[in-house]
Amino acid sequence: MSKPVTIFTGQWADLAFEEMCKKAGGWGYDGLEIACWGDHMEVHKAAKDPEYVKEKKQILEKYQLNCWALGAHLSGQCVGDRYDERLDEFAPDEVKGKPEELREWAIEEMKTTAKAAKNMGCSVVNGFMGSPIWKFLYSFPPTSEEMVEEGFKKIHQLWTPILDEFEKNGVKFALEVHPTEIAFDLYTTKRLFEVFKNRETLGLNFDPSHLVWQGMEPQLFIREFPNRIYHVHMKDVAVTLDGKAGILGSHLPFGDLRRGWNFRSLGHGDVNFEEIIRELNDVGYEGPLSVEWEDNGMDREFGAKESLEFVRQINFSPSEVAFDKDMKGKSD
Repeated sequence: MSKPVTIFTGQWADLAFEEMCKKAGGWGYDGLEIACWGDHMEVHKAAKDPEYVKEKKQILEKYQLNCWALGAHLSGQCVGDRYDERLDEFAPDEVKGKPEELREWAIEEMKTTAKAAKNMGCSVVNGFMGSPIWKFLYSFPPTSEEMVEEGFKKIHQLWTPILDEFEKNGVKFALEVHPTEIAFDLYTTKRLFEVFKNRETLGLNFDPSHLVWQGMEPQLFIREFPNRIYHVHMKDVAVTLDGKAGILGSHLPFGDLRRGWNFRSLGHGDVNFEEIIRELNDVGYEGPLSVEWEDNGMDREFGAKESLEFVRQINFSPSEVAFDKDMKGKSD
């Protein structure tokens, strides 16, 4: 049986929740990965108010949509990041410009998100964890091993109480491995799992786009962490290194054609989705394939519809027949 296809609402948070549901249902999606910002999901209401949850579920049902996961990227980023003023964009007015108060708000927000997910019937919350050492990525001025180790310890300290709350509510947290996170590639992800002693509550929201532009083969990431793929983003990226631009982005905005890479609508970039589906089938992943649509050069409604068609075409199930065994003795 093919996997359900959903769309992440984070790039559509300017629309009212019901309007987004109407569009997604009309396009033919199976469900939504609901972002915890805009009016799409107010986690404190979902955690405490049964009527709020009932209303959300009724709207989803009205448009024949399901929800398997919430997306809490913004508040999660504020938990582990070393503060600068950009984080204020993600936080309420009363904690803007107040680093410790902002962090405490984010920690409580993530704990509450676990309860909201449980009440919504979602088994996974996707998101970011932040990183106190991302700003030390380039090793000049020199970044010592002690500084890196301290950064991972800080994430463990900050996130352990949050993961305790997730565990209490029977919900898993799926980190989207991503630049600016404590885990942004394969080796940092291995280190993160080691620091948390392979705690089952912590897994991955697999997103190939952020791996491809760094030069990795995403399907090998799945093979490395076969039991930790808790959710999947379908997102494409085009690497367009031309001898002038590099992978660091040149301080050019997303969508600028001079950049060395840009996110693209599905099927218009360099991600090999067939290999990814084969690896997901091999590890037994049966969860949703969630379209995270980003392409500054394309109308988003055109892209959302086209992306659904693309995923439907590539969303094949594994074979139930061993052709070199089960078909023995039968003619071609």
